[in-house]
Amino acid sequence: MTQQGLFELLIKVIVLLTALPVHECAHAMMASRLGDQTARNLGRATLNPLVHLDPFGSILMLFTGFGWAKPVPVMSRNFKNVSVKKGMILVAVAGPLSNLALSLAFMVIYKLIFLVAGGMGLLTASDSIFALGIILETMITLNIGLAVFNLLPVPPLDGSRLLTALLPYRIYYKLMRREQLFMLVLFLLLWSGILSTPLFFLRYYVFRGLDLLTFFMGGTIF
Repeated sequence: MTQQGLFELLIKVIVLLTALPVHECAHAMMASRLGDQTARNLGRATLNPLVHLDPFGSILMLFTGFGWAKPVPVMSRNFKNVSVKKGMILVAVAGPLSNLALSLAFMVIYKLIFLVAGGMGLLTASDSIFALGIILETMITLNIGLAVFNLLPVPPLDGSRLLTALLPYRIYYKLMRREQLFMLVLFLLLWSGILSTPLFFLRYYVFRGLDLLTFFMGGTIF
């Protein structure tokens, strides 16, 4: 593997150890807030990556930029003051929203660094600033990719939980029993590249949306 390839792999490992734990912890914290302490009692309301990472989803994350962690267990019957369907939706979107929040934070840091460095005339003299910029840009795009990918309505992704608001429980649970088959199909679609174009455009437009939100820091600089 080339030096550049090792550098890119290192960045993906950093994202793997930060983005996925934040994602799953957000699920656990939301479920806990709604009254279900199942995930918290199992130690899932933590940023420790060792309790969250799924081997297969982690490998996919490293080699494709898309992946998942171990699903957080949720017992919807424990929800309080919220319907089961609304509760499941809130728990499901908490993970992707946490990754978008990370992307936004990294984008602000990215723009702030280049804004300050540009004002001090350091951009042409510091390779370390550009290296840091590459790391932050990669973390932004991978977190966005993780959020977009996990909203696909395919088990075991978060989007499959959103189906609880659209489908009768009987049909939903039949689909969940075929989770392994869906995972295989999802892997084949990723490996074949069929999902590459739609995922690219979704990631691009989300990226531009976050870029627009930070226009006050100097506009588009990517």
